[in-house]
Amino acid sequence: MLVLDTPEAIEQHRKRTLLVGLRTEMLTGMKLTRGRTCYAIIKEEFGLRGGKEKVYYAFKKLIEG
Repeated sequence: MLVLDTPEAIEQHRKRTLLVGLRTEMLTGMKLTRGRTCYAIIKEEFGLRGGKEKVYYAFKKLIEG
């Protein structure tokens, strides 16, 4: 069982979930949520620009170090 007991761990898990959601949007066109897309959330919160593929690789690099 995965226990996320610190704010940092929760935020890291959220970022990874957004990354997986964006990949799903790119490959299938499906959205992770009924509201905004992961693509829109990532662009707004992290200030990334470009198309889905460019944002995906930039965000992946950002969260993986």
